[in-house]
Amino acid sequence: MRALSGFYSVRTESALIQCRARGRFRRAGLTPLVGDRVRIALNPDGTGAVDEILPRKNAFGRPAVANVDSLVMLLSAALPVTDPYLADRVTVRCEKNRCGVMLVINKCDLDPADGLREIYAGTGYDVFPVSAVTSAGVAALREALAGKICCFTGNSGVGKSSLLNALAPGLAIPTGAVSQKLGRGRHTTRHVELFDIGGGTLIADTPGFASFGDETEAPILPEELPGLFPEFRPCLDQCRFDDCTHRNEPGCAVRQAVGQGHIHPSRYNSYLRLYEESSRLNRWEIENP
Repeated sequence: MRALSGFYSVRTESALIQCRARGRFRRAGLTPLVGDRVRIALNPDGTGAVDEILPRKNAFGRPAVANVDSLVMLLSAALPVTDPYLADRVTVRCEKNRCGVMLVINKCDLDPADGLREIYAGTGYDVFPVSAVTSAGVAALREALAGKICCFTGNSGVGKSSLLNALAPGLAIPTGAVSQKLGRGRHTTRHVELFDIGGGTLIADTPGFASFGDETEAPILPEELPGLFPEFRPCLDQCRFDDCTHRNEPGCAVRQAVGQGHIHPSRYNSYLRLYEESSRLNRWEIENP
């Protein structure tokens, strides 16, 4: 349920046990993550030790969570304004890890974020406009999260902790203000923790970030990228060339779909940027870690 400074809070059927991980995990380069299902051994003093990490269905390096049903990316058109490229990096990583995606546009009381809604309208992702301040849209989001293990992520100050408090007022998670000068928030959440908001719903609050980095996870190869954009998939077998990179080849169905308005230009530009980043990777190091 919680990981902080080498201590792990493990929920059993009857109690919450404070545990340390066995040294063999460190030697093997394996770290228990919030969301892991584990076997523990109890000590005489009531603490425990993590003995085994059960197989994961997915895992992320940042945020450091495992076994997530849906990763909930929070966006905002008010301070701090979310760069769509940041959101697209997160959605691509979710697709790679076979994890569900929800997009929550917070602070709609300050800005309705019509531009962000337009970008993601054709992706197939569920998009929820909400306000943690007025509670607009919170009930619909709570219903969509019901019974799932979810993880809130997003840049600092976007309102992850505030929205959790709106979903479950009894949590009283500390929140911080956004700097008007810098346009970003302060880190009020310092660690990853799962909160039980009732109805079988567990939500992880995670530290915010100024930029999304995924260097702790396996790199995404250029040829993988097209399939990680859901709105690209109907076009991928319609290109003139089987090895089309969807950048400048003639007869590209993806580029045609962009021109026809079926794929938003912002999403396509994110694809081009991610492709360029991925192309700079040393393939030999990726294939021979």
